[in-house]
Amino acid sequence: MSQAPTGGIHHIELWVPDIDRAAAEWGWLLTELGYQPFQEWTGGRSWRLTGTYIVIEQSPDMLEEPHDRKRPGLNHLAFHAGDQHRVDALTAAAAENGWALMFADKHPHAGGPQTYAAYLSNTDGYEVELTASNP
Repeated sequence: MSQAPTGGIHHIELWVPDIDRAAAEWGWLLTELGYQPFQEWTGGRSWRLTGTYIVIEQSPDMLEEPHDRKRPGLNHLAFHAGDQHRVDALTAAAAENGWALMFADKHPHAGGPQTYAAYLSNTDGYEVELTASNP
């Protein structure tokens, strides 16, 4: 097994207000992006892709304040999502899985004319960017 590169992401942990809803929404998206279920415990789940994993957790230490991507802190996570056709397919299926298209009037070039991406937000206000490999 090769050693992970220094500076590479080991894992990302997101605290969520409703673990069941978040597991459905994030589980759909991460599985579609090639992540595999990794761990499950009371109040938490994770999915792994190669050496990186993403955790969602409903922690008893979490404050009651909802997540807001416009406050200081995490704005969004950006994922390589495959080619333009794959981005389009994920965008089309997103609404059925708890994700809404953002910036619809500029889609799929909301990041600029040289980009091809979908910006999605879920029920809890988390944003993801699904970027095509062939803009």
